[in-house]
Amino acid sequence: MGKYQKTLKKMAGQKILYLMIVPCMIYTFIFSYYPLSGWIMAFQNYKPAKGYAGSTFVGLDQFMFLFEDVEFWRSVRNTLMMSVMNLAFSFVFAIVFALLLNEIKSLGLKRIAQTVSYLPHFLSWIIVCSLVSNILSTNDGMLNNILMGLGLIDKPVLWLGEQKYFWWVTTFSNIWKETGWNSIIYIAAISGIDQSLYEAAELDGAGRFQKMWHVTLPGIKSTIVVLLIMNLGWVLNASFEVPYILGSGLLQDVSQTIDIFVLKYGMSIGNYSLATAAGIFKSVISLLLVFGTNAIANKLGENSLM
Repeated sequence: MGKYQKTLKKMAGQKILYLMIVPCMIYTFIFSYYPLSGWIMAFQNYKPAKGYAGSTFVGLDQFMFLFEDVEFWRSVRNTLMMSVMNLAFSFVFAIVFALLLNEIKSLGLKRIAQTVSYLPHFLSWIIVCSLVSNILSTNDGMLNNILMGLGLIDKPVLWLGEQKYFWWVTTFSNIWKETGWNSIIYIAAISGIDQSLYEAAELDGAGRFQKMWHVTLPGIKSTIVVLLIMNLGWVLNASFEVPYILGSGLLQDVSQTIDIFVLKYGMSIGNYSLATAAGIFKSVISLLLVFGTNAIANKLGENSLM
């Protein structure tokens, strides 16, 4: 029996599994692949009344205009800075939290800590931004009250009114909301580490932190690499809600991301072609980042996606 016949026989034996995949494939095609036909707008002077067929084809004019637009590059800068800060701090905090949670010996206390840390993930960004706004308020805001009570500041700081604070506000808002949830996969990876390695390390005189560094971290290294590759693909997808909700007119220069730029030109101004071109730019860069990081991981001998 040839290789082709063996493959067909194997597929026939798993036909139930393939049938279960069909709804997922249909869903993915409808909501992920079919909308890509709208990318044609980026190469047209698109008019909704004329549709794709009636709109004028302009080639790469929309991209040329986009790349010469100072506002667009400012949006790229803001997106990159917020995304890199979110990625770096969220990544580290999630790993550290998982390591510390693993050291809690009381099962009941560990479950309480996990539950409390997961809860913010299920809050909408509207609620989170409202909480952040109240905490950072100059009018009896908790953070300003604490800092003034400790004598660190003389008067309330306008946290949401000065550009130099905004990126840090978005970063720590994201950390507070997602650290517990992001740590789940690391906790699962840690639970799969052979316990005999800890016993051997303990016999060699290793303390808690030495076991973390020499046993736990190497044990979840492959998980960290895979998640880093996946997260880098979203590096241009800075949280839309926080910059949009908290980014007032005073903060426009540091709060406008690519997504807000797309919304502004697509919905407010009605330039759907330019908005689509910006969206394509973001998707292509994200794809290149994933492939590039994956290739580097392969060359370094680490686990990768492909």
